Amino acid sequence: AWVLGVTGSLDDCACDVETIDTFNNEQLFPKLQKLLESDYFRFYKVNLNKPCPFWKDNSLCGQKNCAVIPCTPVSNEVPEGIKTNDHHNMYSAEANQECEKAEKLGAVNSSLSEETRQSLREWSKHDDEAERFCVIDDEESPDSQYVDLLLNPERFTGYKGPEAWQIWNSIYEENCFKPYTVKRPLNPMSAYSGNLPDLLPGQCVEKRAFFRLVSGLHSSINIHLSARFLLDDNWYEKKWGHNVSEFQQRFDAQLTNGEGPKRLRNLYFLYLIELRALAKILPVLQRPSFQLYTGQSVQDQQLKLQLIELLQVAKSFPLHFDETTLFAGNKEEAATLKEDFRLTFRNISRIMDCVGCFKCRLWGKLQTQGLGTVLKILFSERQIEALPKSSNSRPTFQLSRQELVSLLNAFGRISTSIRELENFRSLLSMVR
Repeated sequence: AWVLGVTGSLDDCACDVETIDTFNNEQLFPKLQKLLESDYFRFYKVNLNKPCPFWKDNSLCGQKNCAVIPCTPVSNEVPEGIKTNDHHNMYSAEANQECEKAEKLGAVNSSLSEETRQSLREWSKHDDEAERFCVIDDEESPDSQYVDLLLNPERFTGYKGPEAWQIWNSIYEENCFKPYTVKRPLNPMSAYSGNLPDLLPGQCVEKRAFFRLVSGLHSSINIHLSARFLLDDNWYEKKWGHNVSEFQQRFDAQLTNGEGPKRLRNLYFLYLIELRALAKILPVLQRPSFQLYTGQSVQDQQLKLQLIELLQVAKSFPLHFDETTLFAGNKEEAATLKEDFRLTFRNISRIMDCVGCFKCRLWGKLQTQGLGTVLKILFSERQIEALPKSSNSRPTFQLSRQELVSLLNAFGRISTSIRELENFRSLLSMVR
């Protein structure tokens, strides 16, 4: 870790970098990757054609690497579990002929057992808008399409410069609880999106945590782009791989005036927050009525066991973040701050519709929704603890399939970033 200038304990946490590295890379990462390759978790519903709500955007990325290949809407190829509104919020997998290039789906069993019917009733649409931290209208939009995430991986597309800067500048300057007296706009002329703002002293733990979450997400995305960089593009093949120079421009302590290590520490902070949410959601998904429904009962049951095993590994982490430190002061002030927190994050989720590159927009929307789901889980502890014992009772806390898929895939991106840091450490040690 010393190669990157990131080691030891983390601020606001009872944890250290080395413990996270070992836990993620050896225990959690392999299981998570296997889970995300399944038919259930690889398909994500998204509307990539929503207009930017904040400014006029005519700069859609024209580069071919920005394109997203959606699943074609052939109704008889979509599993039974998502064909009707009654099934819409049930956890289901989607596929069609175009999206079966990597793995052919078996025939869908359209007959529903009583257990499945009960599960569908339990996971029917619920009104928890007041607890959501993200804008979720993609789930209901007729313009939304299913995208195979394995066929549209997150990697460097060439989308950078003033357009990309405008997105992050808007997020940091307007949505990170920065004091109005502090104006540090990012440098629009920089090819690497400029410097991130400093972690300002004197902020309360909640506002500091919010900034660190956004900074950690930004750092994770930059690691992905550096690790899957277009190294060679000629007429017969494209070669993607690690670009050490690109990574150094974003994270090297000297090249970033000391900011790089801070960004990476915020990535570890984000990892702890999302890991904590996975541990918290375990009792919800352990309920007998919960199913990962694709219509293939044997595979669905096996996948649920894999998911539960993963969440148990997450729960076993010895130094979890203590989210009870957030909004724990005066009740009235805490409630106001929490609402500001929620509305600010919802605003960030809307900014994702201003991203000019479709592939960047896809992964930006997925990761912000995943983080929004994390916040929803962490701030719903009482509802989760009050889950009814009987499967016939309506649960006090629910997630839509969209939320679950974004939650696991978003954490998959953070977990991958932690794993990629190990690769960059090795590459940098050889350079030096």
